[in-house]
Amino acid sequence: MPTPHDGLCTIGELAEQAGVTVKTVRFYSDRGLLPEASRSAGGHRRYGPDALGRLRLIRSLRTLGLPLPEVRRILDEEDEAGSALEDAVAGQLRGLGSQLRALRWREAALRLVQECPPGERAGRLRLIGAVPAPPSTAPLARFWRGWLPSRMPTRSTAAFLEVAVPQPPEDPAPAQVLAFARLNAFVCRPCTGAERPQPRAHAIAGAGGSAVLYAGLAEAYELAGTQLRGDREPRPGEALDSFVAAYVSAYGTRDTPDFRRMLAGQLAADPRIDRYWEWVAEVITPRGGPTEPTPGSAHDWLRAALEAQTAAATA
Repeated sequence: MPTPHDGLCTIGELAEQAGVTVKTVRFYSDRGLLPEASRSAGGHRRYGPDALGRLRLIRSLRTLGLPLPEVRRILDEEDEAGSALEDAVAGQLRGLGSQLRALRWREAALRLVQECPPGERAGRLRLIGAVPAPPSTAPLARFWRGWLPSRMPTRSTAAFLEVAVPQPPEDPAPAQVLAFARLNAFVCRPCTGAERPQPRAHAIAGAGGSAVLYAGLAEAYELAGTQLRGDREPRPGEALDSFVAAYVSAYGTRDTPDFRRMLAGQLAADPRIDRYWEWVAEVITPRGGPTEPTPGSAHDWLRAALEAQTAAATA
């Protein structure tokens, strides 16, 4: 590439060898990414033997979408396989992943609007328009943090949020977009404390007891989920015993027929958010697959099993 007389080349020669315009070479030079070796007597830029390789590297990095500050950090490292390059590529991959998720979400949202009856389009547009793409689960997490007992241990709260807050699918169907948008609207609607009363179990167990309660309920819900996947009717058994044991441990009492009757009555009077769990099931159930159990559906199955058992004992 360099001319024989001094080993240097002009800006035009460098641009020709790299297959770019003179304007491109000047742009990178002016930003300090492509240093000049010297200037001619007439003030023209001259470049050394390593300029072509450096220019090609710059162009490759820019083609991958790396911004100029990232390109500069990579060029400052002598080893092209250094951490700056690895970090930049990883960052680009994360960004592209987020963009792809957003595009898939928007495509499903557009199909949702396209396929719905004309009379429903305005309402659906308002629903999905309130959800960013890709969607955020932060409003759902805030809803549950306000509902859970205050001063509940952080680890217990995180464990509950993991199962109560559904993650949006990577490649959603239109129905899943609609269900998630309804969840978002549900948790973001204005409401008073009277509209979102907490179960009596919170007041009885207290913050520490609630941590014990939710840990036990998680095990019971998992057992009940197996029953739900098998399409089994609510009935006594290991799942129900685990469910009752969670309340027994939290309340510091004993498992007796009287306690089970009291618990059944208390649970029947507790506030319900069935629609929330129905929408959660729609969000987490794979396309064409059987409905996935949720903490809500598991709780209902266990409560029905408890009511049936106490009713039979009374009879």
